[in-house]
Amino acid sequence: MNWVGVLEHHAARAPEKPFAQYEGETVTYRQALDRAAAVAAGLRERGIGRGDVVALLAYNSTDFLTTIFAANHLGAIVMPLNWRLAAPELEYILDHAQARALVVDEDLLALGADATKQFPDLARVVRAPQAPDGWTRFDDLAAGSAGPVGSDGPAERRQVAGDDIQRLMYTSGTTGRPKGVMITYANLAWKNYAHITEFGFTAADIGLACGPLYHVGALDLVTTSIIAVGGTTHIHRTFDAARAVDDIEASRITVVWLAPAMVRAILDLPGIEDRDLSSVRVLIGGGEKMPLPLIDRIQKVFPSAWFADAYGLTETVSGDTFLDAASIRAKRGSVGRECLYLELDIWDDAGRSLPAGEAGEIVLRGPKVFKGYWRDPEATERAFAGGWFHTGDIGIRDEDGYVFIVDRLKDMILSGGENIAGSEVERVLYEHPAVLEAAVIGRPDEKWGEVPVAFVALRPGTSATADELVEHCRGSLAKFKVPKAVTFIEALPRNPSGKVLKRELRSPTS
Repeated sequence: MNWVGVLEHHAARAPEKPFAQYEGETVTYRQALDRAAAVAAGLRERGIGRGDVVALLAYNSTDFLTTIFAANHLGAIVMPLNWRLAAPELEYILDHAQARALVVDEDLLALGADATKQFPDLARVVRAPQAPDGWTRFDDLAAGSAGPVGSDGPAERRQVAGDDIQRLMYTSGTTGRPKGVMITYANLAWKNYAHITEFGFTAADIGLACGPLYHVGALDLVTTSIIAVGGTTHIHRTFDAARAVDDIEASRITVVWLAPAMVRAILDLPGIEDRDLSSVRVLIGGGEKMPLPLIDRIQKVFPSAWFADAYGLTETVSGDTFLDAASIRAKRGSVGRECLYLELDIWDDAGRSLPAGEAGEIVLRGPKVFKGYWRDPEATERAFAGGWFHTGDIGIRDEDGYVFIVDRLKDMILSGGENIAGSEVERVLYEHPAVLEAAVIGRPDEKWGEVPVAFVALRPGTSATADELVEHCRGSLAKFKVPKAVTFIEALPRNPSGKVLKRELRSPTS
């Protein structure tokens, strides 16, 4: 079941086949396997073994994937981190995950150093020409020149069971603190099988990973599936709309995932209708309802593509439903039907299955659904009440089985493909001495889909400005989570039981 077995399989059968292309350099499957094994040996010499958590704070690169394979080679758990987070947020995740090692990019070294001040025993690795005191160069780790690396010979590739954890991915939660999603080797394998079947991926496909690989969208809606079939992935360090279009056109990219904000950025490029993007046969989207004129533009710019509007979660390794190509117009607004080996149902508050046309919570079960939350049995028990995973999303299924997302029960804000829990921002606002009450909601935004905005009631006898509260949030939150506006009110609207009525804050008169 070890994910490294996929590299071994393709390296044995097509060793010179391009595994990935990054910044003009092509890496073959044989080279990718050899480098992963070398990095695994270096990690082993620094005490990393089965079950240990290896954190990864890095922009996209071939070495991002190498680190995943190297950790899994040892039976260790890899943990990609969102580089948009602030140091206190990263510190919490590293502590909660009990990470044993951290690999960072040179440009993220200051952030990584700030987040790890409290962890003197953490093995620190940096992808840079030079490493500061207390850090090891990634290339030295792989080459065995940073100590007694390799003295015991090549690191043994560990056998793992399907239920062993392949990856930890922290996701925003309703409690105000992120939760660690435990993705197993079986989850990844069944996800790949389902998506390969859905889209007919083959070794001839060329995927584009231009979204952040710390996110299941770029990592699992394209990259891991393409690797599973022995295809090639073009990796962009960060997203740039013009560069993405250039690469699609020049390299004849066939598969790409784009968050809604990324789609809009591409469609807004001057002269985009004159570019030849006909090589793309699968364009996976999702995250918000697309108006018909926008769908028409997508189909004009990507004339050969199946625009597969999708619904999925980190907890299910992404991609639970897809809208089939024949129904893009007839079922506009739908996220399609569930993929292979996944059951989906709509439940009421009492856990009863609802008929077509009635709104309720979307629940899922199947082998691609995660095993639970890391070190959080209570949250895991709540999430799997009744034996199904409760997504926290409200949906309706029509008579044909097509799913429509109505609302987000968890009150998430979806901004540029990133999930923001309003409670997470509220927790920081409450740390300001002048704040009595705070509520954060999503405000529609043309570029990002939604942005967070705050409603604040101040303590009697205190004062604070909107700029002061925004600056307060910047010290503890990622930039995309910082409220874009602050509105002061006398008191938050509440129902008789005391629950904040965020729907009233969303009304145009608020």
